[in-house]
Amino acid sequence: MKAQIDAMSQHLEQLANQAAEVDRRRGEARAPLFATTLFHCKGKLLTPCVNEAQGLLAVMQRDHQQGVLTDARATHICDTLLSQITALQRELATQPLRKQEQAKRGPRRQAIGELYQDLAKHQDWERRLADKLRDANASVEMASTPAARQQYQKQVLALEQRLARCTKARERIETTISYREKKS
Repeated sequence: MKAQIDAMSQHLEQLANQAAEVDRRRGEARAPLFATTLFHCKGKLLTPCVNEAQGLLAVMQRDHQQGVLTDARATHICDTLLSQITALQRELATQPLRKQEQAKRGPRRQAIGELYQDLAKHQDWERRLADKLRDANASVEMASTPAARQQYQKQVLALEQRLARCTKARERIETTISYREKKS
């Protein structure tokens, strides 16, 4: 039994390393990766799921060392661990396929409510940038030295560029909303 526990422990350690690498590259998923009947942690990353499996193995190892591990409990824990390890291996093995599918699908389509929230944010940013631009233009007019005037002119130019980008983004969002509302 000890040899099997050690082998499972080593295998879970390898899975932990692979999961950490995938989590670093991919980041958090939008939804839990596994059913709550399999992993209680509701993980959107792989690492917490591997940690849960390692914790279950530690419980089995502790019970075995204390001599309180019954055959029925050992069977239940082993079945659960086997299911968890299989699910983790499947998830890790399908990563390249998921990347290909995501590339084919393209970016996620925003809900219309999210688009309206983005529009409101951009409208607010645009208003604030316009206010800052007015203030910066007034500062150029009131500058007392050529060096100060030049500094304020740089600020004006930067603000004009930011305002233009913000306006373009707002117009793109408005176009998307208009298209989506006509379509539905």
